[in-house]
Amino acid sequence: MVQAWYMADLSADDDQRLPHKTEPFEELSLDQLKERTGCLYWKIEDEDVENSPLVEKIRQERGYNYKDVITVSPDKLENYETKIKSFFEEHLHSDEEIRLILEGSGYFDVRDTDDRWVRVLVERGDLLVLPAGSYHRFTCCSKNYIKACRLFCGEPVWKPYPRGEESDKMTARAEYLKQMTAAA
Repeated sequence: MVQAWYMADLSADDDQRLPHKTEPFEELSLDQLKERTGCLYWKIEDEDVENSPLVEKIRQERGYNYKDVITVSPDKLENYETKIKSFFEEHLHSDEEIRLILEGSGYFDVRDTDDRWVRVLVERGDLLVLPAGSYHRFTCCSKNYIKACRLFCGEPVWKPYPRGEESDKMTARAEYLKQMTAAA
């Protein structure tokens, strides 16, 4: 089952690939994760995670008609160190970000309704949906390896919008904030 917690503050010298748990530890339940960030989560238990009937059902229900697989590791991703740093820059997208973890592990950090970082550990069988308009970032764990299926509605648009005045004014951001306010 998914593990999520509030992150301790990072300094410029901290390794982003470590857990960074607060003291005292502030864990979030699945319900709290959804309530505070809008993230959706499913655990896929099938042996063949990628072709699971549950994944197919979710894809049909949510309109995810595009699919590809990405491997993020030093030997599989060109310019790995540069890419992993760019993935860790806070940003949002105008569409949902959907990841089904096939192998390895990583962290998605998502801002909650109080603008605090929630760290979500994703591992094999985790399907995580980050809402459009939510500020987030990604990093691998210390093993530097994750293989994930990326799902998307329609043609994929991988454009990240860095946090700032421009992204704060985007329709996706306004709709996300409205949805989170209504859910509170």
